Amino acid sequence: MADPKGFLNHGREVAASRPVEERVRDWNEVYVPGSLLPIISKQASRCMDCGIPFCHNGCPLGNLIPEWNDYAYREDWSAASERLHATNNFPEFTGRLCPAPCESACVLGINQPPVTIKNVEVSIIDKAWETGDVAPQIPERLSGKTVAVIGSGPAGLAAAQQLTRAGHTVAVYERADRIGGLLRYGIPEFKMEKRHINRRIEQMRAEGTRFRTGVEIGRDLKATDLKKRYDAVVIAVGSTTARDLPVPGRELKGVHQAMEYLPLANKVQEGDYVTSPISAEGKHVVVIGGGDTGADCVGTAHRQGAASVTQLEIMPRPGDERNPLTQPWPTFPMLYKVTSAHEEGGERIYSVSTTHFEGDEDGNVQWLHMTEVEFTDGKLVQKPGTERKIPAQLVTLAMGFTGPDKDNGLIEQFGLELDARGNIARDADFQTNVPGVFVAGDAGRGQSLIVWAIAEGRSAAKGVDRYLTGASDLPAPIRPTDRALAV
Repeated sequence: MADPKGFLNHGREVAASRPVEERVRDWNEVYVPGSLLPIISKQASRCMDCGIPFCHNGCPLGNLIPEWNDYAYREDWSAASERLHATNNFPEFTGRLCPAPCESACVLGINQPPVTIKNVEVSIIDKAWETGDVAPQIPERLSGKTVAVIGSGPAGLAAAQQLTRAGHTVAVYERADRIGGLLRYGIPEFKMEKRHINRRIEQMRAEGTRFRTGVEIGRDLKATDLKKRYDAVVIAVGSTTARDLPVPGRELKGVHQAMEYLPLANKVQEGDYVTSPISAEGKHVVVIGGGDTGADCVGTAHRQGAASVTQLEIMPRPGDERNPLTQPWPTFPMLYKVTSAHEEGGERIYSVSTTHFEGDEDGNVQWLHMTEVEFTDGKLVQKPGTERKIPAQLVTLAMGFTGPDKDNGLIEQFGLELDARGNIARDADFQTNVPGVFVAGDAGRGQSLIVWAIAEGRSAAKGVDRYLTGASDLPAPIRPTDRALAV
């Protein structure tokens, strides 16, 4: 291992963020460029010789964390990159966007701040790009088999890259005008600049993956026709049906789903618009939903010049520290989290429920009415006498997603079965009830983390490879038992 006394000699240090007053005036990533490299060797040295590395279990990809921590400590960046890519196609994505369940499972975290695994990961991959250690892996021979991947988010891209490297001819179909899925149009630029996606796409093109944008399977091209063209199909369309808020005033202008609001801000950064058609500039903004998508809306509103930003959450405020009785180590705890967007301002209100919206004579939303709620007999109920209203000229709904799109014809045309939660049902090999049609990521799992999407994409690729060739050497981080528990 690295320095056996590293965790005794060095405290936890994380990436430095740019000053709030500076970063809210641009859309660049919030972290100070180059701030990690001078400290990362010491941080990697904090990885203990713990005997059983529970971080492996905490990571759905099964990342070889102690191994690349050791290489990072020794500043052997090429070896660290090789170990990192052995289990993860896109560590620059997870290193920036993953909530790091591996750190929650770190043995050091039992009684000390855990190793900064996520920061070490992103340092390794950024260094690898800088030194040219990330190169196309072109297959030595082609199998003669063809695969269509529907969706170009992290699950679809991971499956496509694995299958291309196995020698199959792969085409990725994306209904948007650019490749990347929610990585492109859901994640704001200040969390991950899109240059990271662009260079991975170029790597995949060099390896042989083909991309088809602006094609929605089910509408622009029938699913049945697609299946006739290819030997296998991977559905990785994500969980895109947004949970709505059916209260009076929902129809008012200015009330939008988060995924109506966020993609437009990203399209401004792509050069498609000068200003966003849905802008927070000068408006009182209310974000309904306390998760990561809500935080993305908060940070976007700050950069657009909102007059005020308020984020509402129906659940109580989480605790600051792990409760050893209800959320014991090494499980991933639900804790109070201050993201970069929250550092930039705004107010967060917990245990409240929206009752209705109030508009002006032109049909524009102006006020949000809410009431406090509390748990009574295991149910959330409104507290009498707590009703109030706050100004709201732009409201974004960020309350999560309920499953894949069921209106575009894809599910019906393929003849796919759904599970009890409304996701596409699949077996331990990620194959649906239709032979040769597989599903990976949120479309089959339900709304989840980017690290789970990549893990599912890699595992589905193994199932496809086995289906096409009778056997597969591709790695599959998710075991059949994990699939049974993947809820």
